Amino acid sequence: MRLSEFRQLIEDEFGEAKGEWIAHSHVIGALGVTADVAVDTGVDLRDVWEQLCIDFSVPEERRLGKDEPGF
Repeated sequence: MRLSEFRQLIEDEFGEAKGEWIAHSHVIGALGVTADVAVDTGVDLRDVWEQLCIDFSVPEERRLGKDEPGF
């Protein structure tokens, strides 16, 4: 997963402002750090996204992001 894809998943699920706030302030339970710190220290982006989804009870059907017409 690319960083741009990771950021887009966060924005799609939580909105731009709230997503940015979550990424820099929510300590992910399983990782013990925020998403921004996890990314900066090299944790796999898929793992960071999965743990955010678990912490915020994101339903399975929304974990892959928005469906874009034509793709």
